[in-house]
Amino acid sequence: MEKLKCVVPERLKRRVEESHIDDLPSLSSSLLQLFLSLPQIHQLISELAAEPSTQAGLCGKNEGAALDLKQKGNQCYSSGDHSQALRCYSQLQALRLAPIDAHHTGKNLVATLYLNRASLFHKMGLPMESLRDCSRALEISPCYPKVWYRRGKVNATLGNYEDSVHDLSVAKDMEPSIGGKKQIERELDMLARHHEKTTAKPASQKSVEIPDVPSEIKLQCVKTPDKGRGMVSQFDIPQASLIHAEEPYAVVILKHCRETHCHYCLNELPADTIPCISCSLPLYCSQHCQVQAGGPIHIPDTMVGSNFKPTLECIPEHKHECQGVHWPAILPSDVVLAGRVVVKTMEQKGQFTDVPNLSETLGLCESYSKMSPESKLELHIYSIVLLFCLHHSFSSELSINGDSASQIVILLSQIRVNSIAVVRMRSNTNDSYDQQDWFQNFSFGEAEAASSVEQVRVGQALYKAASLFNHSCLPNIHAYFMSRTLLLRTTEFVSGGCALELSYGPQVGQWDCKDRLRFLEEEYFFRCWCCGCSEVNESDLVISGFCCVNPNCSGVVLDNLVANCEKQKPNVPETISNKSHLQVHELKDIDIKKVAQISLDQTQSSFHVDSGYCLKCGSYCNFASRSKEVKKAWTDFRRLQDSIASKDTCSTNLPDALRSLGLLRSILHAYNKGIAEAEDILAKAFCFIGDFEPARDHCKASIEVTVY
Repeated sequence: MEKLKCVVPERLKRRVEESHIDDLPSLSSSLLQLFLSLPQIHQLISELAAEPSTQAGLCGKNEGAALDLKQKGNQCYSSGDHSQALRCYSQLQALRLAPIDAHHTGKNLVATLYLNRASLFHKMGLPMESLRDCSRALEISPCYPKVWYRRGKVNATLGNYEDSVHDLSVAKDMEPSIGGKKQIERELDMLARHHEKTTAKPASQKSVEIPDVPSEIKLQCVKTPDKGRGMVSQFDIPQASLIHAEEPYAVVILKHCRETHCHYCLNELPADTIPCISCSLPLYCSQHCQVQAGGPIHIPDTMVGSNFKPTLECIPEHKHECQGVHWPAILPSDVVLAGRVVVKTMEQKGQFTDVPNLSETLGLCESYSKMSPESKLELHIYSIVLLFCLHHSFSSELSINGDSASQIVILLSQIRVNSIAVVRMRSNTNDSYDQQDWFQNFSFGEAEAASSVEQVRVGQALYKAASLFNHSCLPNIHAYFMSRTLLLRTTEFVSGGCALELSYGPQVGQWDCKDRLRFLEEEYFFRCWCCGCSEVNESDLVISGFCCVNPNCSGVVLDNLVANCEKQKPNVPETISNKSHLQVHELKDIDIKKVAQISLDQTQSSFHVDSGYCLKCGSYCNFASRSKEVKKAWTDFRRLQDSIASKDTCSTNLPDALRSLGLLRSILHAYNKGIAEAEDILAKAFCFIGDFEPARDHCKASIEVTVY
């Protein structure tokens, strides 16, 4: 990217800096003509869209490498190293690299790999995973007696007597050797003798259904004077009501989750992952996700079982990326997402020569005019690169011209401000978080007991309707996900006609106002005027405030940055009025009186925001010395965190951190978020050493600060 930026002459860079939406077709044509004349761009495209047969085609199938990994996996299995064997079959790409039509010793290679992994799962005590792998092998190679035999054994383990008898009988009929037939007959006799009348069927894989679908709630898109389009309800909505459910128009997994989460549904991958049938990049949790992402699987009729009937419910989102080319693995996630949007829109319209007008199709706001010159130039370069990649991988009819490139530029700017991060919950001490497994493996006094659960981004998606909901740092709706489905639910009672607003990230009580404003301006290019950012509220005052030097005063002292931010709030230059926007915020002004001297009479002027002075009694605080003490105290907490990470149970850092907590409490305001973080670190430390009573007390103290 930097090399391509450097070759753009200053004349064109100035045009990019001064450009607006109306200028894009002409500007894109000029940049396209420049890049078409450069050998660097042709070299880049040849590498990104390289055929899998070439050395540069890194994401294609590779039979030789798959056979090597298969052999290593077999050796690890024989030596009892089951975890390494699984890595060879799955994570190290034996299944991902094996071509579907490859054969080894007369057997289909992919079917053999599924059989080997099924045997491994059975040995590891994972019968359901083993059963699924056996079925996958039989779908590819239905005349494979060893697979029928293995599935019969697995069904016997699961208590599926009739299925086990059927599978073993088929295996016996297919077995060519007399000795093999006699062995299977003996196993059938043993199975009959040990058969019990009750038959435990394996748990079926049911799709997760969304509860209380919002069929009765009527939402309306309106135009607002300060935020443009927004969503409101026509009637009152009770708290915790599901108001919206939506599937993504397009979604892409983030790079750091490619080995841990399904590339279609974005849920955590099971042990029996399924690769893409045509390239080595994606992993899926099930055949359903594999087919939905890449389309129906085409296997020669002689290889397909009678029960192999893939269904397709949508336009395959990975199909155009699925020829072994590796630009989807190299380009940024938002660019890959843009490619999926372009392909889906063209498929829907049946138009493959030019990129259609995506603004009309999606109805999303753009942010191009507000971007920095550097960001604008990046969008132009990525749009040209993506256009070339789609021309190679999707449709050779696709025209490479300024109009198509400009449409992709607009789309990328729309993705920057309209895409939503799909999130999952994860433990910070484990690769995955499963509540049942956590309780089963819980051991007092071990580090796992101090684990915490965090929210992590796993995907990036566009939701057309959800993009209409505006932001507020004091939101009244909350977004969460079930697989790829976005769900919006109210967090409070919302009156009819009231704006329905969610948080784009920062919220009052989690970030202070200056950090929220900076984040929103940098990421979404707008200055937030919600009531949390335009009116003084207690949380913004105390979240990073210092306590008053007067021990009998509950007031707060602000540093210079926070004080300047509070002064800029339009509703509070000198006084605060008793004004409420939403019913949930009606008591905020009264609460502020605990930490600042505020008059609720609009005719008075008694609220002065000055850094270094208590907002309640006016006492002066020496920030330089107090900040130095706070920094020193946090050194002890960082050392304690390092002790927990290194499992140092004999460390003296815990007493030091306890003393530093007392120091922090004497300097920081009682509801400063730093107090909560310190209490949380101490709770983890006590939990780590198995002393749960003080751990509970410090957890309680942390919660009291964070929910204030």
